[in-house]
Amino acid sequence: MTRATAVRAVLAVAVLLVSVYITLTMSPRLGLDLQGGTRIVLQARDTATVEADRETTDRTLEVLRQRIDSLGVSEPTLTRSGEDRIIVELPDVQDPRQAAEVIGRTAQLTFHAVEGEGTDQPEEKTPAPESTTEPAPDTDPDSDRLALPDEQGRLLALGEPRLSGAGVEDATAAFDAQGGAGWTVSLEFRKGAGQDWKKLTGEAACHPAGDDRRRVAIVLDEKVISSPQVDPSVGCRAGLPSGATQITGSFSADEARDLALLIKGGALPVPVEIVEQRTVGPTLGAAAIDASAQAALIGAAATALFITVVYRLFGALAAVALGAYGVISYAALLALGVTLTLPGLAGFVLAIGMAVDANVLVFERAREECADRPTRSLRSALTTGFQKAWSAVADSNATTLIAAGLLFFLGSGPVKGFGVTLAIGVVASMFSALVIARALTEIAANSRFVSDYRGVNGIARPGAVRTWLVRKDPQLFRKSARWLVVSAALVVVAVAGIVVRGVDLGVEFTGGRLVEYSTSRPVDVETARDSIAAAGFGDAEVTTAGDGDLSVRTGKLDNDGEHALRAALAEEGGETTKVRDELIGPSLGDELRRNALIALGVAVAVQLAYLALRFRWTFAVASVVAMVHDVILVVGAFAWLGRPVDGIFLAALLTVIGYSVNDSVVVFDRVRELWGANRRTPLDTIARRAVLQTVPRTVNTGMGALFILAALAVLGGDSLADFALALLIGIVVGTWSSVFTAVPGALALERSAKAPPPPAPGKGKGTPRGKARAARRDPLDNGARV
Repeated sequence: MTRATAVRAVLAVAVLLVSVYITLTMSPRLGLDLQGGTRIVLQARDTATVEADRETTDRTLEVLRQRIDSLGVSEPTLTRSGEDRIIVELPDVQDPRQAAEVIGRTAQLTFHAVEGEGTDQPEEKTPAPESTTEPAPDTDPDSDRLALPDEQGRLLALGEPRLSGAGVEDATAAFDAQGGAGWTVSLEFRKGAGQDWKKLTGEAACHPAGDDRRRVAIVLDEKVISSPQVDPSVGCRAGLPSGATQITGSFSADEARDLALLIKGGALPVPVEIVEQRTVGPTLGAAAIDASAQAALIGAAATALFITVVYRLFGALAAVALGAYGVISYAALLALGVTLTLPGLAGFVLAIGMAVDANVLVFERAREECADRPTRSLRSALTTGFQKAWSAVADSNATTLIAAGLLFFLGSGPVKGFGVTLAIGVVASMFSALVIARALTEIAANSRFVSDYRGVNGIARPGAVRTWLVRKDPQLFRKSARWLVVSAALVVVAVAGIVVRGVDLGVEFTGGRLVEYSTSRPVDVETARDSIAAAGFGDAEVTTAGDGDLSVRTGKLDNDGEHALRAALAEEGGETTKVRDELIGPSLGDELRRNALIALGVAVAVQLAYLALRFRWTFAVASVVAMVHDVILVVGAFAWLGRPVDGIFLAALLTVIGYSVNDSVVVFDRVRELWGANRRTPLDTIARRAVLQTVPRTVNTGMGALFILAALAVLGGDSLADFALALLIGIVVGTWSSVFTAVPGALALERSAKAPPPPAPGKGKGTPRGKARAARRDPLDNGARV
């Protein structure tokens, strides 16, 4: 065992041990689409006096946080997105009506006189968040009194509101070093409100120090956020002027800032509008996890069996590395705290099938080395295979990382999770192939038994596909233009589908509401449609979904309307359970549709720039043309099939772009290598050789991904079936286009280009001859000669 192999083995063991430890000691963070719950996206709107900027949105978020806490939701999450959006995630909440009502209220900040200790009345201690008690007529002298717990939980009897949050001009937190009061909150009131505040504090100052009646209660949405005592230095009826009011106490810096934020937030309410609302039932999330786990196990087992059959012992070792990849990538998701969403879970499963790509590239190059020089050692052929496959591995994974980055930065909601898991999968697959698989195969190659019995190791003999291609030697590009005609015809068929059938844009891109219900009794679509129409929803579209479920799509529909719609279905279907609920506002739908087009345009531009940097411009343009060809065919196929186009489809489409460019990169990398070594050979001959040499890799890698996707399509249910279908179509057309669109396109462009052939390997500009010779030397050759 060489030192390099030992280092790789030690590194692989160390990373695996750490990954196993993380896997056993940490739990995954599940997104709402997997654990069940409601996700609401709020858009802050400008008013005549307040602009909905970052600062104002933060204040609104803190006010909403207090309100959401009053609902008793377990571990709610509120975050700001961009400048003026707030994302609210409520786990386990299936009926969002109460949450939407609480969120939609304008902030109620009031100032009260404290009239003494409150009475212990249950209905006053725990007021329902949705019932704001209005003062009753003056038939009862205590009707205006309100009993609320103070910051320490002790009940206080409060008088009627004397001042509202609209009178607050500003509230700031500051550290009073000079007076020694520590962190304080200073209040400033508007002109008229300042007089009311002075009168309120003046009345409180008439009571002795320490008396509850000397306190003033600041209440936000029926919760006391502060109840300070009026300072003993303030005289009776004198009161505190607006600019000289300070709330002191044992505040930390964060507590003072939060209090100032709440008081100021109540004074500057920003209206919010629900632009997106998604609800997923817990059974749907659990079913998606189970289906994905089954698809991962079945697909990974089929992939492992396939590469073992094709590459024998080395294929089995690659399957072991594939299992290690799964552990490492899952541990990375846990360690980074990535929230696992349904598209992210699909990306994790898909990456298992794509992780064998690097191993296949290496093994096919090693097979070529063994075929060219049968007498060389197995270890030497394997090492050369790793070296020669490196450029193709790096470029193909770079294009996939670009697609993952675009998904993260330009995607929305759960689609970002797909980009994260795909990127982690690419990095983990590189490590498993270039470190773990290489260490295992190099250790095996040192065995005399493995080296001597060529039928055992799997790379000493050419595979069946390569043998058949060598024997047939098809003249693929003698008339390369015919392949471009076939590709153009396929594009015409796809465009015809888009024009004739139209693209069924999902509710995510059009706006509206899509609700999926499960009924205890079977209900056919016509009966459900009649029931819903009789309830006043005549424009609703009703279709089947999943195992007998009903999917209802409407335009504008609020939460009360959804409740009425569900009641109408329950009359025919018995107990009706909401499985999935998506509400997208029209403005957000337009924005998501626009962002989807921008994402596709950026993907094309970035891939073109990368390929032009790494290859000749003719190769780059041809690859991008093939990529656009693939996108049109996938969209056209969905148009003809009548399948919906939504955010998850966009994730699949961007993945198809990465996969398409990946295949083209492998082919053009080989064209560049062969052309540089045979500069006088016609380019069409070079291209034919390159394609025939890379077809085994393309077929074997594609099979690995197809096993996974077929399992997802069969087991994933409606949630993942369309995703898997889009990728299945994309892989098939991507494999076609990398050979029969990209290569003929490059040949056509090269006929008009005047650039010379690429330099031979190791003879680039500025490379010394000695270094070129050293680069071509056998890795196990120390240079000694006799």
